[in-house]
Amino acid sequence: MSAGGGPVPPPPNPAGSFPSPRVTLPAGPDILRTYSGAFVCLEIVFGGLVWILVASSNVPLPLLQGWVMFVSVTAFVCSLLFLGVFLSGVVTQINANWSFLDFAYHFTVFVFYFGAFLLEAAATSLHDLHCNTTVAVQPLLSDNQYNINVAATIFAFVTTACYGCSLGLALRRWRP
Repeated sequence: MSAGGGPVPPPPNPAGSFPSPRVTLPAGPDILRTYSGAFVCLEIVFGGLVWILVASSNVPLPLLQGWVMFVSVTAFVCSLLFLGVFLSGVVTQINANWSFLDFAYHFTVFVFYFGAFLLEAAATSLHDLHCNTTVAVQPLLSDNQYNINVAATIFAFVTTACYGCSLGLALRRWRP
């Protein structure tokens, strides 16, 4: 009984007072059966290859390739988290406009990855640039570094294309 003598009303039901999350992609393992889930998996695989290839070239041009490393590692981790949130089903627990977050994430990563692809291509194109050292004039990139950077450039392009496809799918879900 309350101080006024009447019964105490029950507390409000929090499930009724909060709107449900807006999710247009399936949660759980079913996300892997969609085009969006497949593209996120490809982004993770190809993005990891870019990261590994650039790192294995010993980063001969740190100003250019440092940014490529930053973008590829960050996008790799964020894509893993993004996929993990959908696989675990957390998207059904958090009230957010997941269609917009999907679009905003893929737009941002697409822009950054496109820039990283251009920088990696620029670094690769400097193969024949000769640097003056104290002993002799040597090419900026050895043949092995050049070959690795060509592969990294190709995979950076493929990864950028995957993020572009994910961006297009996210835009279709966000603005039907």
